[in-house]
Amino acid sequence: MNSADSFSADYASARTKFREVARAAGGALETLGHPERGPDGGDLSTDVALVGPKSAERVLVMIAGTHGVEGFCGSGAQVDWLRRGEGAHLPAGVAVLLIHAINPYGFAWLRRVTEDNVDLNRNWIDFSAALPTNPGYDALADVAVPTEWTESAQLESARALAAYGAEHGPMGMQQALSGGQYAHPTGIFYGGQAPTWSRRTQTTIFAEYLTGAGRVGIIDYHTGLGPFGYGEQIITDAPPSGGYERARSWYGAAITCPASGTSTSADIKGDGLAAAPALLSQAEVTGMALEVGVQSLPETLGALRADAWLHAHGDPASPPGREIKKAVRAAFYGDADDWKGMVAGQSLLACRQAIKGLAA
Repeated sequence: MNSADSFSADYASARTKFREVARAAGGALETLGHPERGPDGGDLSTDVALVGPKSAERVLVMIAGTHGVEGFCGSGAQVDWLRRGEGAHLPAGVAVLLIHAINPYGFAWLRRVTEDNVDLNRNWIDFSAALPTNPGYDALADVAVPTEWTESAQLESARALAAYGAEHGPMGMQQALSGGQYAHPTGIFYGGQAPTWSRRTQTTIFAEYLTGAGRVGIIDYHTGLGPFGYGEQIITDAPPSGGYERARSWYGAAITCPASGTSTSADIKGDGLAAAPALLSQAEVTGMALEVGVQSLPETLGALRADAWLHAHGDPASPPGREIKKAVRAAFYGDADDWKGMVAGQSLLACRQAIKGLAA
């Protein structure tokens, strides 16, 4: 079996492939339609497959597409796991819940964000309370996503960002740009003003499938940080918490934590893994984000900034718009057999480790 065959060229192909292999693996399949349409006018949906008994007290959840275009990675990992027949070897009392394209709009439109320009992993906050502030992003908002994307505007923006980085350090600039912001709706890493469709849908899925579970493991698939093909295992629970120590016992000492400064990720607000224990208050939750590198951080941020400009001020169907979309896809999807094989192998190991940990 060639793991590269588990990956797809676009959202529509990924959705079809996931449904087919989920049915073939005996999974119970549910489709949750999205109100928007894809760029080709096609339907969008989040598809859910449960492998194993719905009454299982121990469940591994695999989430693909939290950040839309990053769904190429998670979808391929899910399809590979299903095609390998892993579901036929689950321990008694353990099930696996596969959530495919939780942000189908972003996946289909090659965007990291939802239809609201919201970063789903900054959206899981209490909107009845005061919104978090990010003075660093406030200072950079006009240069992070300028109103023009001309060569001169990009040069001016690059100088301003470089000056901020020189003053605050590389991680200081990364924290300012990517930590999450709630005041600039057309900007990057925008957390929104209310729960998105994707957040509401994930909440519904958790309530439908996981309220009877006493132990839940979550693997949320991401791309865009770190070396090409390397899967960093990021834990949002800070040491020495129970969640961190459980994750360490499952996955080993290589796990990282943004709050401890050991991760390539900034310490973000409003991410789904941190919100999961409150959604599953009856369960012991052990969450991990598998973050696979593709391109360099400057290239990745550049693609995100261009895409935010494109949807705020440009035309995605124009020739420059199509070039920006190619750059976004390339920044978050290593469309090469070696990268796909690395994703599949690391994911398979992590899933087996999580299932072993759940069953222990």
